[in-house]
Amino acid sequence: MGYKFPRLAARAIIVEAGRLLLVNAYPGGTSDLWCAPGGGIEAGSSIPDNLTREVHEETGLTISIGGLLGINEFHDPESGYHQVDLFFRAAITDGTLTPDWKDPENVVTQRRFFTESQLENLRFKPDILPHLAFGPVSEALYDPFEAIVR
Repeated sequence: MGYKFPRLAARAIIVEAGRLLLVNAYPGGTSDLWCAPGGGIEAGSSIPDNLTREVHEETGLTISIGGLLGINEFHDPESGYHQVDLFFRAAITDGTLTPDWKDPENVVTQRRFFTESQLENLRFKPDILPHLAFGPVSEALYDPFEAIVR
């Protein structure tokens, strides 16, 4: 099967007290794979606005967005699915993780903070997550969403 146009997504690297926030985005707990919170970019809205919305939907947290930390892409040759994830540093500005929070889309079933050493016994993607969260800080520049100049 041929590849489709890549899906663009944004994800938040949120580290608090030496712990990284991850979510399990498999309805019904069908997988033990964890990832950074975030999701698909909707056209007509900035990447930070999309990421803020997605993180709130998945965790109930309000965040501020920092710099771009990394890019990951993955694909499924069988289905033609291709996604590009943009990882941004983010900080919680309001809210706490509560056990009664429900993702309105019913995709995220768990959300937890993990230390770097706990990641050693956890299945997660992408493989660069520990470096993005706990490695040396280096951020790319982001030129904010702006209208085209004619």
